[in-house]
Amino acid sequence: MDPGSGPYNPRTVDEVFRDFKGRRAGMIKALTTDVEEFYQQCDPEKENLCLYGFPNEQWEVNLPAEEVPPELPEPALGINFARDGMQEKDWLSLVAVHSDAWLLAVAFYFGARFGFDKNDRRRLFGMINDLPTIFEVVTGTAKKQAKEKSSTTNHSSNKSKPNSKGRGSESQVKYMKGTQQKEEEEGLDEEDEEEHGETLCGACGENYASDEFWICCDICEKWFHGKCVKITPARAEHIKQYKCPNCSNKRARP
Repeated sequence: MDPGSGPYNPRTVDEVFRDFKGRRAGMIKALTTDVEEFYQQCDPEKENLCLYGFPNEQWEVNLPAEEVPPELPEPALGINFARDGMQEKDWLSLVAVHSDAWLLAVAFYFGARFGFDKNDRRRLFGMINDLPTIFEVVTGTAKKQAKEKSSTTNHSSNKSKPNSKGRGSESQVKYMKGTQQKEEEEGLDEEDEEEHGETLCGACGENYASDEFWICCDICEKWFHGKCVKITPARAEHIKQYKCPNCSNKRARP
């Protein structure tokens, strides 16, 4: 199967960006407006399936290309196998993240193939980075960021608290150490403290204080005092995905 390239090969930065936007629009349709159809097509009983986006803003679930190497980089393989083993929202978010990675791979494949120099690559990435990621669109983060109209650019695809000021550790656990948070992380400490001042603990309802350790639930995205949920900074460093007590109880139900 030809994953959407055909005789059409974008050769300039603007053409590659149009190609990127078209493929992105198609994949967003699959994961939002066409989600029921997409979900049905990803039957775990079928073979390895991939989600393709095309420059004409269409999408397709199909088997991977047979030729090696393929004409274009291939999307994540076997997205259908995890469909029934995860919550639908989590599965769609995972497919969205891999779709973002594929779009970048295709765009920079064209850039490499047609000899983009450093400035062209920088310009292309800047244009791409001005758009919300598919993950941000699918999880609703993009809408939150638009409402905030924050002057601080946040290009992370990780989930964050509603004012988009939360920052994650390498394990994607988002927490704050108050005065221990160092300026070198992004130089946003003063803004963090001001915006987190309006944040309430999901357990006790008290306000944020700069000298207290906080942690954010990766499921409901509420913030909690570490002491209220019995999580220490040291323990948080080793948590890959933090679930607050309420979300843990919900997941435990049959």
